[in-house]
Amino acid sequence: MATEPPPVEEPPATADIPSPTTVPLLVERNARLHPRLPALSWRAAATDRPDGPDGWTTLTWSEVRDHTTRLAAGYAALGVQRGDHVLLMMTNRPEHWLSDLALTRLGAVPVSVYGTSSPPQVRHIARNCRARLAVVDGASHVRSWAPLLDDPETPLELLIVAEPHQEGIYLPYASLLAHPAPAGFDKELDNARPDDPLTVVYTSGTTGEPKGVVLLHSQVLANARSLDAVVELPEHVEHICYLPFAHIAERMLGIYLPCHRASHVYLCADPAAVAAAVREIRPRQFFGVPRIWEKLAASVRAGLTLLPEARRRAVEEAGQVAREHVACRERGEVPSPAVESAYRAARREVLEPLLKLGGLDRVTWAASASAPMPPDVVRFWAGLGIVVMDAWGLTETTGVATSNSPRAGFRLGSVGRPVASVEVRAAADGELEVRGASVFAGYLRPDGSVDSPLDAEGWLATGDIGRIDDEGFVWITDRKKEMIITSTGKNVSPALVENTLKEHPLIGQALVHGDRRSYVVALLVLDAEAAPAWAAAHGVAGEHDPASLAAHPAVREEIERAVTTANGRLNRTEQVKKYRLLANEWGPATGELTPSLKLRRRVVHERYEAELAALYED
Repeated sequence: MATEPPPVEEPPATADIPSPTTVPLLVERNARLHPRLPALSWRAAATDRPDGPDGWTTLTWSEVRDHTTRLAAGYAALGVQRGDHVLLMMTNRPEHWLSDLALTRLGAVPVSVYGTSSPPQVRHIARNCRARLAVVDGASHVRSWAPLLDDPETPLELLIVAEPHQEGIYLPYASLLAHPAPAGFDKELDNARPDDPLTVVYTSGTTGEPKGVVLLHSQVLANARSLDAVVELPEHVEHICYLPFAHIAERMLGIYLPCHRASHVYLCADPAAVAAAVREIRPRQFFGVPRIWEKLAASVRAGLTLLPEARRRAVEEAGQVAREHVACRERGEVPSPAVESAYRAARREVLEPLLKLGGLDRVTWAASASAPMPPDVVRFWAGLGIVVMDAWGLTETTGVATSNSPRAGFRLGSVGRPVASVEVRAAADGELEVRGASVFAGYLRPDGSVDSPLDAEGWLATGDIGRIDDEGFVWITDRKKEMIITSTGKNVSPALVENTLKEHPLIGQALVHGDRRSYVVALLVLDAEAAPAWAAAHGVAGEHDPASLAAHPAVREEIERAVTTANGRLNRTEQVKKYRLLANEWGPATGELTPSLKLRRRVVHERYEAELAALYED
């Protein structure tokens, strides 16, 4: 299904609609100005209306307002009041998205929790935010939450289960919608103030216990306005929502920016189904953390190896034209008529048909954040005519603090310039510091107060090391806590070395180790998509499962060449002296990656302690 622009509407007079200063006022504005525009679509078994002809169930903005009014009344009937925290541990399903807005309209504070959180993390979050009520997906999550109902140190009193027929002794989600909202109830809604807390987003806990980041309505709206100033998107653009709502990127892109833009959210509950959703919806914007772009690139590369030689050559030639076109734009130049003409022809005849196979032919804004993008992945997509606009920010900066922009300029490899809602500077040791209207209020304490880490002048130390060039572009080196200092006192950026290693398509993931050691070693993981395609193209006989490929001499020889090539681009201290090749990918389910697909170095170090130690044995 290709999403077409929504029908043109004749909006009502806007004189009586003030400029929205809170998220609930955005919802009300959208319902009044764009009542028939689609707001939310999903595929699910449990709905109160039949699927449409294309398999999607859709609510318009008017229906979202009405539904969240009724839902807010259900929560209010359970005793949820203004300022209360309510915990939500659900996938990207309508119950999560709609509850989030319903609670916000009620003046409560929704707090999304990663579905992969361990029981100790769930307990810590529940105690920290002092919530009385939690809404969870189904029976598998109930096991983590039910013991907290009897925990004297946790105020949790009520558990609601979203999945029908899995509630057991707990409240079914359907009970929230069992009765219509009382007469006049809507007057109790939408009274939040700009400086009221909108949500608490817990950090993913890569280096310790999750911390509750308190974000205000004013901070979220400041960030939304500054993001709109650097992107080029059509009105009411669609967004494929697949990252967890506990991640600040999806909260902004999947909830708050759609309210700000009156756009259309497609919920994708299963992250593994993202590629299929992209092919069907053909979105005009797509955001992916680096690992998503890497996996998509590996899939396209694998497909390219199966093309006839003439077709592959045509793609390579079109890629050269596309990269030349991107280079002109990157320098701030208008491409010459010859370059523009060649690019349009290459895109029309070669690139668009190729991109259409993956649903990316209509993308006008592609973006990434959360971790540094490997340069070869950026170059690969540029060769297909897609410039991935890398951005940078923290949960504490309400998401994006800097961004590359097709409108304001970009430099591939950088994370762009600061958006309008913040200032960025580099401290003497290279640590980046941020202040501004979209920098958070502070961390939530169990007593409900907020602990601010900002200095006297309002600057936040981010923990990221980087530099700012003469044109204002920010370049990230690494996390301050993750920098390797060898036994000889030399600094090594693990991200730099890892991304250099991953430039070979066979290497899907990498961890570099060497703190207080005399040399650097690495754990390498075969790319699950690229390895079988490479094996088939190179005549590797036998099974093409990950374990067999990791042990195959031809694959191991190619990995050795890849490491040698990477070392040739690194200085002596950064070069990998020894490595171990692993077969099985790291992921959130097995604990090596956060739910936002960032590497949990501590977990990998602990899990592969013996393998890393063996790499230092003579």
